[in-house]
Amino acid sequence: MAITIKTPEEIEGMRLAGRLGSEVLDYITPFVKAGVTTAELDRLCHEYMTDVQGSIPAPLNYAPPGYTPYPKAVCTSLNDVICHGIPGDKVLKNGDALNIDVTVIKDGFHGDNSRMFLIGEPTIMAKRLSDITYECMWLGIAKVKPGAHFGDIGAVIQQHAEKAGYSVVREFCGHGIGRVFHEEPQVLHYGRPGTGDKLEPGMIFTIEPMINAGRREIKEMPDGWTIKTKDRSLSAQWEHTVLVTETGFEILTQSAGSPPPPAIVLPLLDQAAAVAA
Repeated sequence: MAITIKTPEEIEGMRLAGRLGSEVLDYITPFVKAGVTTAELDRLCHEYMTDVQGSIPAPLNYAPPGYTPYPKAVCTSLNDVICHGIPGDKVLKNGDALNIDVTVIKDGFHGDNSRMFLIGEPTIMAKRLSDITYECMWLGIAKVKPGAHFGDIGAVIQQHAEKAGYSVVREFCGHGIGRVFHEEPQVLHYGRPGTGDKLEPGMIFTIEPMINAGRREIKEMPDGWTIKTKDRSLSAQWEHTVLVTETGFEILTQSAGSPPPPAIVLPLLDQAAAVAA
């Protein structure tokens, strides 16, 4: 299947969906603290989407071929869970590291993003892993411009993660997105510069590196959805949905509460702005 180039009207729809997806994470942030269950966070997110935004939680009952329907509105991946953790009766405690992954559907368009939340007083390891993963995502985003290659994104993420002593999950990756939740291309978080398809204005896709403190191997749990690190090491993930513009990129999943870019990418963003001007 070819990579779709979004029309101006579709891009506007994706801007709205992306902002709403980010606003769900803004809304849930004050509730993410020790003593709350992941099921309660899911309930709050679900009600905010449906009752306040008038959006639809895309994960709920989502069932790709070979999967049972996903039973919740969001994914909550805790500590050694890499992705697709199902909210339940797990109570958050001081020192936990939690990823909340939110995708909303608004007027047929998908807005997909995730953030890390460190509960109470985070461990040094969890804080560093989350920070490096955030930098990885932003370094990948900074590579987005017409004429660049998807391999450029993966290479800079892999280099930064491995330099820090971490590993990159290979089995899950970013993806094209629009009216369809998951479409072409696959956006790998590892690779070689100058390889893969060229980026063109109007492409929309997610960049969502999953970085492990230990080895990269994964283990699927019996529920058919939850993916953990095989060695039980910590894992972290950050995600944005990105549009390729005529001069660079636009992040579609930003809102008032979005964390700012990390210091490591600010010179790259300044260079990109100067080129665009």
